[in-house]
Amino acid sequence: MSLTALLIQSSLAVLSVQSSPAVIPLQSEPETTLFDPLYGLLDLWSELLTALAEATGLELLQFAFMHRAILVGLCIGVMAPLIGTFLVHRQLALIGDALAHTGFAGVAVGLFLNAVIDLGVSPYLTAVVVAMIAALSIELISEVTDAYNDVSMAIVLSTGFALGTTLISLNAGGLAVGVNQFLFGNLSTVSKESASILLVLFALIVGTVGLTRNQLLYVTFDETAAAVSGIPVRWYNRVMVMLTAMVVVGAMQIMGVILVAAMLVVPVAGATQVSRSFTESIFVSIALAEIAVTLGIGVAYYGEVTAGGVIVLVAVAVYVVAVVAGKLQTVIADEGPVETGGIDAEDGLTRSD
Repeated sequence: MSLTALLIQSSLAVLSVQSSPAVIPLQSEPETTLFDPLYGLLDLWSELLTALAEATGLELLQFAFMHRAILVGLCIGVMAPLIGTFLVHRQLALIGDALAHTGFAGVAVGLFLNAVIDLGVSPYLTAVVVAMIAALSIELISEVTDAYNDVSMAIVLSTGFALGTTLISLNAGGLAVGVNQFLFGNLSTVSKESASILLVLFALIVGTVGLTRNQLLYVTFDETAAAVSGIPVRWYNRVMVMLTAMVVVGAMQIMGVILVAAMLVVPVAGATQVSRSFTESIFVSIALAEIAVTLGIGVAYYGEVTAGGVIVLVAVAVYVVAVVAGKLQTVIADEGPVETGGIDAEDGLTRSD
């Protein structure tokens, strides 16, 4: 055999070895996470809205980020008034504002840890943890010092926002970049991970309220009687503030820190104008919140403005309509047969005529 033939044969052998599947580096399997089942639900939701976009021709339904933003908004439209109804009747409307500022501190903590030690954790997860610690702190300060709730809320609010601004000012690894999305909310930054976190919070909040609704209602309207009947009032107070913290962090994605508290209060305030029972006020407030969220997201997308501000403005407009409707109800009732109060023996008192 000639030297040329030997060289050709050797080259072919080397090429066959290099092209053999045995020496091809194996591709790493995609990393699995706890959110994978929820990612599947998000994909199904996206397919549904894509089909709806093809049927209706709506532009905002054609993009994946809008699919997640709409889902988050619809969940907020249920969670916020569901918890806000209890808060408003307990005169704790401003607790949402306090927890929103501490939630911002939690976001800053997450960004700081990711920048310094490359922790790789979602800022929304750290926001949930910090906001729940702050919620418990509000209750503990009131219990230990006998201070009014508004005093403890003011202390926690100022402490949380001070912590957040301090960490942001350190600017570790560009920490201040993109912080506006947490202050004002942003439709385009709702990731699969953050949407999955909100779905988990949604299930926890709705499930907890469903299981403890009667106890929470009793504590809301008469803490003394609830304590006498054997209900652990302090424990249910802590449950309520922790649920509020979850709502605040979940709503922060599209509402932002500055406006998140509005969704806990404004739809509930509107519902109390036209509802005659506690249960009815919950359902009406959810309906009003969903109207505000749906219209707000649509206007924000087509008008290219911040979604949080538009949602709140729409919610306030809906509130004004509810006030007018409530006044008309009162006038019509006054002209008809005399009725006694607006008390529902099963659901409690929401308004009186």
